[in-house]
Amino acid sequence: MKVSLTPELHLELYYYMKLNRMLEEQMVRLFRQNKIVGGLYSSLGQEATSVGTAYALEARDWMAPMIRNIGALLVKGFRPRDIFTQHMARHTAPTLGKDGTSHFGDLKVRHVVSPISMLGDLIPVMTGIALAGRYLGQKIVAMTWIGDGGTSTGAFHEGMNLAAAQKAPFVCVVENNQWAYSTPVRCQVPLRNLADRAKAYGIPSYSVDGNDVLAVYRVAKEAVERARSGEGPILIESKTMRMRGHAQHDPAEYVPKEMFAYWKARDPIERYQKVLTENRMLDAKARAEIDARIERELKEDLEFAEDSPFPPPELAEQGVYCEGCHTIETIWERPIEEVLPPKSCVEPVWKVESFGGPDGAAPSGKRAAAAAVPGGGNHRRAQKTSRKAKPAKVPAPSKVRR
Repeated sequence: MKVSLTPELHLELYYYMKLNRMLEEQMVRLFRQNKIVGGLYSSLGQEATSVGTAYALEARDWMAPMIRNIGALLVKGFRPRDIFTQHMARHTAPTLGKDGTSHFGDLKVRHVVSPISMLGDLIPVMTGIALAGRYLGQKIVAMTWIGDGGTSTGAFHEGMNLAAAQKAPFVCVVENNQWAYSTPVRCQVPLRNLADRAKAYGIPSYSVDGNDVLAVYRVAKEAVERARSGEGPILIESKTMRMRGHAQHDPAEYVPKEMFAYWKARDPIERYQKVLTENRMLDAKARAEIDARIERELKEDLEFAEDSPFPPPELAEQGVYCEGCHTIETIWERPIEEVLPPKSCVEPVWKVESFGGPDGAAPSGKRAAAAAVPGGGNHRRAQKTSRKAKPAKVPAPSKVRR
């Protein structure tokens, strides 16, 4: 799919990737200062995957990020202060200081579902959101991300199968970053391309260079539009590399140094910066302006976070149970009569052209009669052949190999 972007949009992709990286670099410094109360997970080297896929969504679409998708949150409209305050457990955080990691979302405005720590569980959740959007006539697409290790969970397979059977407008992005904590992909999946998992569900898939933000965006844009048009779910495998350990506590000493060197030479931001420079969309002055803008925004939002108070003790008992704190409203964008009888009624029959026959065609004539009789057809011929077969000779006990 050929996708044209204006120079301004090209630079916006660069801005989001650079903001993603500089924000996480600041978060590492905060972690070392003991100002982050929970775990910290890096997406260093994976910025193009998060930014490129999320950039393909529209404002009405839904997404559910994972721990390495800060770039997707930024594209969806979250500010660095939301990330800072959340990880620093401040009262101004999206969760009011009740969570110290990435478990937050925005269901009303940005259409972001909070991450689920049990890997794979977001797949059936986002399948349900995709189906609900179609039922309500909202023309939305749901997207979530999963790591290479997470594709081996039962929830992943169940969710993808349900999405395929129901032709849900759902896009699943597999971030193949080569390591499931300390387990390399080759030790847990007998596949070179995780995109091949889609064959089990009869759905299309893509395998893309996850360190090429333009390639990621083009593939994601095509997948989103295909899903929106009614083609059903699509799986995208983004081949990239986790350039740090699983979390800040993990030095990743199990990763070969040659592997880090290979992927460092393919850094997504440096690659894209070179493309923009060669196409005269980015020069030294524009780079300096973008860097200065990011530094200014990070400084302002970090000051906001550090000046924010911690949550008051009495907050601990609030929000545990819903007591009229919010309303759940159904947003219909189609006539409700379309999903109610009699318009929603269909003839209660089930028919497949081949009736499930092994040769792909409905049986007829003598074949149909033989198939209708127990033991008929090929089974009867097989029995007849077996009666002619001679019994195998059994060697004497002394000659049996043990």
